Amino acid sequence: MSADLFAKLGAYLHDVFVMNFDGWVILGFVAQGLFTMRFVVQWIASERARKSVVPAAFWFFSVGGGLLLLVYALYRRDPVFIAGQALGLLVYVRNIYFIAIYGRQTSASE
Repeated sequence: MSADLFAKLGAYLHDVFVMNFDGWVILGFVAQGLFTMRFVVQWIASERARKSVVPAAFWFFSVGGGLLLLVYALYRRDPVFIAGQALGLLVYVRNIYFIAIYGRQTSASE
């Protein structure tokens, strides 16, 4: 790789991660962190059970992360991101509703 390519890459990364850094970027990273935690809790629960398990915390992290990501997407005015997060929130809230009404289940057969 040439020095010019490294310079362009460095300038790009500086622009993206330093020059554009503001409160909205912090919100975006917090939201993405919450959204990522849903996979962490699902992975840990499945490892402990030695089978695929979706704990209730998965859906709560989904709502928290999805809602904050929707706010971030609205601010960024990204229609693809807005549609994806808004539709996802319907699924997450519906699953929390089912948990509240019918109790927690670890599989469809229970």
